[in-house]
Amino acid sequence: MPFARVSLFKGKPPEFIRTLSDNLHHALVDAFDVPADDRFQAFHQHEPGELVFDRHYLGGPRSDDFVLIAVTAGRPRSTDTKKSFYRRLVALLAEGPGLRPEDVMVVITTTGSDDWSFGSGRASMVEDAAQLVRPKPKPMSRS
Repeated sequence: MPFARVSLFKGKPPEFIRTLSDNLHHALVDAFDVPADDRFQAFHQHEPGELVFDRHYLGGPRSDDFVLIAVTAGRPRSTDTKKSFYRRLVALLAEGPGLRPEDVMVVITTTGSDDWSFGSGRASMVEDAAQLVRPKPKPMSRS
């Protein structure tokens, strides 16, 4: 159930965004233990000066194709899982839409189950989980 926010400079064609979205989702499914039908993403396209980043800090050089992906996940993943996700993501994004690995930054944040409402004013992860683990009533014996 991760939610991904993707920030990049304005001006990319719709196909670029669609391919980035698809390959981000594929990487989450392939390497981050996300179900295929669990897809929530928001894209934020910025004017020059609204997306500020160091072009050389811990990597780079970064270009104007820089993409910042902030993933909010509902449960922690192991370091190995995160590393696998990072590698899978940059490989897929290099294939399409053609991003260089140096231009992809990822930040992962985890939350608690009660931090999510998927609609209807319900704490979906808590309430649905409680319904799933509730013991079934025992059948009444007929004497």
